[in-house]
Amino acid sequence: MSKWKKFEEDFYVLVEAGYIAVNQGDEDSSLKLFRAAEQLNPENSLSKVGFGYVHLHKLELKQACDCFQQVLEKEPHNEMATAFLGLCMALSPNLTAKGETLLEKAAHSNDPLIKNLGASALQFVEEYVKKAPTPMAASEKTSSSKKPKHK
Repeated sequence: MSKWKKFEEDFYVLVEAGYIAVNQGDEDSSLKLFRAAEQLNPENSLSKVGFGYVHLHKLELKQACDCFQQVLEKEPHNEMATAFLGLCMALSPNLTAKGETLLEKAAHSNDPLIKNLGASALQFVEEYVKKAPTPMAASEKTSSSKKPKHK
């Protein structure tokens, strides 16, 4: 590990670059950056949150939840992981209520960015997730109306 010692100060640069790469849709670069950061500081949870963030952007909600839950097992008070886990759960059909609870917790954070994320996500869930029928519900409704009626 001593050969990496001179690069330890680059940990946060790598993590930040990973988040930027995700936001630009560059999954390959983001994964490489998060892996490099993880090699430099495997105990820091920001890399694992980053991997979860990649899954969230791809709407791979189960994998994203797994990443965020792993972080919360080690750091139960990690507000970033809590907010992202809440968002993933709120977007998952059977976990919406649990997700909302986590997002409400995030919306009361002292960190203004986490607070804004929680509040925005709650608003999104109210306006779009809970009110509109899901694609599955819409397809079930149409498929049930197409069934022949027996006389």
